[in-house]
Amino acid sequence: MRQNRPLPQWFRLRTGNTIRYNAKRRHWKRTKLNI
Repeated sequence: MRQNRPLPQWFRLRTGNTIRYNAKRRHWKRTKLNI
């Protein structure tokens, strides 16, 4: 499953570079809960 809509700005600032790494993976939702 892939997310069509762009990630929120706060999420981008929170994760930083990791967002790109996680965005391509299915664990992007998991990272959201981690932060």
